[in-house]
Amino acid sequence: MSEAFFTFFGIYLLCLIKFFAGPVLGAAAGYSPLEIIGVSVLGMMTSVTFFTFLGTRVKKALQKRSSSQKKVFTKKNRRIVRIWSSYGEVGIAALTPILLTPIGGTLILVSFGSDKKKILLYMLLSGLIWGAIFSFSIEWLLLFPPISALIQ
Repeated sequence: MSEAFFTFFGIYLLCLIKFFAGPVLGAAAGYSPLEIIGVSVLGMMTSVTFFTFLGTRVKKALQKRSSSQKKVFTKKNRRIVRIWSSYGEVGIAALTPILLTPIGGTLILVSFGSDKKKILLYMLLSGLIWGAIFSFSIEWLLLFPPISALIQ
Protein backbone atom coordinates (compact mmCIF):
# COMPACT_ATOMS: atom_id res chain seq x y z
CA MET A 1 0.00 0.00 0.00
CA SER A 2 1.21 3.46 -0.76
CA GLU A 3 1.94 6.30 1.59
CA ALA A 4 -0.72 8.44 -0.13
CA PHE A 5 -3.40 5.88 0.74
CA PHE A 6 -2.38 5.77 4.41
CA THR A 7 -2.32 9.57 4.56
CA PHE A 8 -5.79 9.80 3.05
CA PHE A 9 -7.12 7.02 5.28
CA GLY A 10 -5.64 8.60 8.41
CA ILE A 11 -7.24 11.96 7.64
CA TYR A 12 -10.52 10.18 6.84
CA LEU A 13 -10.47 8.36 10.19
CA LEU A 14 -9.86 11.60 12.09
CA CYS A 15 -12.75 13.26 10.23
CA LEU A 16 -15.05 10.54 11.55
CA ILE A 17 -14.51 12.04 14.99
CA LYS A 18 -13.61 15.71 14.43
CA PHE A 19 -14.40 17.50 11.18
CA PHE A 20 -11.84 20.29 11.59
CA ALA A 21 -8.97 17.77 11.43
CA GLY A 22 -9.61 17.23 7.70
CA PRO A 23 -8.89 20.74 6.44
CA VAL A 24 -5.87 21.21 8.71
CA LEU A 25 -4.25 17.86 8.01
CA GLY A 26 -5.27 17.88 4.35
CA ALA A 27 -3.49 21.20 3.86
CA ALA A 28 -0.46 19.84 5.71
CA ALA A 29 -0.46 16.80 3.40
CA GLY A 30 -0.51 19.08 0.35
CA TYR A 31 -4.03 18.29 -0.81
CA SER A 32 -5.94 20.69 -3.04
CA PRO A 33 -8.98 22.43 -1.54
CA LEU A 34 -11.33 20.07 -3.41
CA GLU A 35 -9.48 17.01 -2.11
CA ILE A 36 -9.62 18.45 1.41
CA ILE A 37 -13.37 19.05 1.12
CA GLY A 38 -13.83 15.54 -0.25
CA VAL A 39 -11.97 13.70 2.51
CA SER A 40 -13.47 15.88 5.26
CA VAL A 41 -17.05 15.49 4.09
CA LEU A 42 -16.57 11.78 3.39
CA GLY A 43 -15.34 11.17 6.93
CA MET A 44 -18.04 13.31 8.51
CA MET A 45 -20.86 11.78 6.47
CA THR A 46 -19.69 8.24 7.26
CA SER A 47 -20.17 8.81 10.98
CA VAL A 48 -23.33 10.87 10.41
CA THR A 49 -24.88 8.05 8.36
CA PHE A 50 -23.86 5.41 10.88
CA PHE A 51 -25.21 7.28 13.88
CA THR A 52 -28.34 8.47 12.08
CA PHE A 53 -29.47 4.91 11.55
CA LEU A 54 -28.03 3.42 14.75
CA GLY A 55 -28.12 6.49 16.99
CA THR A 56 -31.14 5.44 19.02
CA ARG A 57 -29.58 2.05 19.76
CA VAL A 58 -26.23 3.59 20.64
CA LYS A 59 -27.87 6.14 22.94
CA LYS A 60 -29.85 3.43 24.76
CA ALA A 61 -26.74 1.26 25.13
CA LEU A 62 -24.77 4.18 26.58
CA GLN A 63 -27.59 4.98 29.00
CA LYS A 64 -27.69 1.36 30.20
CA ARG A 65 -23.94 1.37 30.83
CA SER A 66 -24.10 4.57 32.80
CA SER A 67 -25.63 3.57 36.12
CA SER A 68 -25.44 6.98 37.75
CA GLN A 69 -28.19 9.54 37.32
CA LYS A 70 -26.93 12.50 35.35
CA LYS A 71 -28.27 16.02 35.61
CA VAL A 72 -30.81 16.76 32.91
CA PHE A 73 -30.49 20.54 32.93
CA THR A 74 -26.77 21.20 32.60
CA LYS A 75 -25.34 24.33 30.97
CA LYS A 76 -24.46 22.31 27.88
CA ASN A 77 -27.96 20.82 27.60
CA ARG A 78 -29.58 24.23 28.04
CA ARG A 79 -27.39 25.66 25.30
CA ILE A 80 -28.31 22.82 22.94
CA VAL A 81 -32.03 23.26 23.66
CA ARG A 82 -31.69 27.02 23.12
CA ILE A 83 -30.04 26.45 19.72
CA TRP A 84 -32.69 23.86 18.85
CA SER A 85 -35.51 26.21 19.86
CA SER A 86 -34.08 29.11 17.89
CA TYR A 87 -32.68 27.45 14.77
CA GLY A 88 -33.93 23.84 14.74
CA GLU A 89 -32.23 21.11 12.79
CA VAL A 90 -30.43 23.57 10.54
CA GLY A 91 -28.79 25.29 13.52
CA ILE A 92 -27.52 22.07 15.06
CA ALA A 93 -26.24 20.86 11.67
CA ALA A 94 -24.57 24.21 10.97
CA LEU A 95 -22.73 24.18 14.30
CA THR A 96 -21.70 20.52 14.17
CA PRO A 97 -18.46 20.93 12.18
CA ILE A 98 -17.20 23.89 14.20
CA LEU A 99 -18.41 23.29 17.76
CA LEU A 100 -19.60 19.71 18.00
CA THR A 101 -18.37 16.44 16.59
CA PRO A 102 -20.17 14.70 13.74
CA ILE A 103 -21.18 12.02 16.22
CA GLY A 104 -22.42 14.52 18.82
CA GLY A 105 -24.39 16.62 16.36
CA THR A 106 -26.01 13.53 14.86
CA LEU A 107 -26.96 12.08 18.24
CA ILE A 108 -28.52 15.42 19.23
CA LEU A 109 -30.62 15.48 16.06
CA VAL A 110 -31.62 11.84 16.52
CA SER A 111 -32.52 12.53 20.17
CA PHE A 112 -34.84 15.35 19.12
CA GLY A 113 -36.56 12.99 16.68
CA SER A 114 -35.45 14.60 13.43
CA ASP A 115 -36.25 12.93 10.13
CA LYS A 116 -33.32 10.80 8.95
CA LYS A 117 -33.36 12.25 5.42
CA LYS A 118 -33.24 15.79 6.83
CA ILE A 119 -30.34 14.89 9.11
CA LEU A 120 -28.35 13.52 6.19
CA LEU A 121 -29.18 16.48 3.93
CA TYR A 122 -28.49 19.22 6.49
CA MET A 123 -25.27 17.60 7.68
CA LEU A 124 -24.06 17.14 4.09
CA LEU A 125 -24.74 20.78 3.25
CA SER A 126 -23.12 21.93 6.48
CA GLY A 127 -20.06 19.77 5.84
CA LEU A 128 -19.70 21.04 2.27
CA ILE A 129 -20.06 24.69 3.29
CA TRP A 130 -17.72 24.52 6.28
CA GLY A 131 -15.29 22.31 4.34
CA ALA A 132 -15.08 24.93 1.59
CA ILE A 133 -14.69 27.77 4.10
CA PHE A 134 -11.93 25.99 6.04
CA SER A 135 -10.12 24.65 2.97
CA PHE A 136 -9.99 27.92 1.07
CA SER A 137 -9.19 29.89 4.24
CA ILE A 138 -6.24 27.65 5.02
CA GLU A 139 -5.03 27.86 1.41
CA TRP A 140 -5.32 31.65 1.54
CA LEU A 141 -3.45 31.81 4.86
CA LEU A 142 -0.65 29.67 3.47
CA LEU A 143 -0.21 32.16 0.62
CA PHE A 144 0.28 35.01 3.11
CA PRO A 145 4.03 35.88 2.90
CA PRO A 146 4.92 35.76 6.63
CA ILE A 147 3.21 32.40 7.05
CA SER A 148 4.59 30.91 3.84
CA ALA A 149 8.08 31.99 4.95
CA LEU A 150 7.63 30.08 8.20
CA ILE A 151 6.75 26.81 6.52
CA GLN A 152 9.51 26.84 3.87
